[in-house]
Amino acid sequence: MNDFHQIALDNRPDLRAAVQAIDRAKTDHQLAIANGSTDPTLNAWYTYNPSFNNPNDHQTLGASVSIPLRIFDRNQGEKQRTLLDIDSSQKTADATQAQVFADVDSSYEQMRNSIALLKPYKEKYRDQATRVRNTVTYAYQHGGASLMDFLNAQSDYRTVQLAYLQLIGSWLTAASQLNLAVGREVIQ
Repeated sequence: MNDFHQIALDNRPDLRAAVQAIDRAKTDHQLAIANGSTDPTLNAWYTYNPSFNNPNDHQTLGASVSIPLRIFDRNQGEKQRTLLDIDSSQKTADATQAQVFADVDSSYEQMRNSIALLKPYKEKYRDQATRVRNTVTYAYQHGGASLMDFLNAQSDYRTVQLAYLQLIGSWLTAASQLNLAVGREVIQ
């Protein structure tokens, strides 16, 4: 069962999409934080401008740093929204993972139950129905059984064979549901 769970975690596209949604929400949050940050502005200048007041002042060199003060953060709502998106995506991924496990568990148990019902038919009931049918047929052919006994034996034999084939079909259906729940063919 644990192997089937791990294979399902690796292969199910709906779970992969949920994990990618978490990554996208985290990236959107980082983008919102980056858009909300302030960038300092650096300036430097050089001029050759003679000053007539100061005869020695021909060249000017300067630098400045400007850091904007954020009194109102207009991007705060976007940051909170992206945090909510991360939480929502995480809960969706958890629910998807729980659904994947439920699908695998359900189909595995259905397959196990089909095998449990199929086993006695394969080991006992089919052979028993065949023996009874052959015995009654022999008795009917030699005058030891009535036509009604012969027809009942044939009917019982066919009923057992039909039930056996229906159980095989049920097992094949459960196996295909397990393959579908896991995301790839694990039962052939």
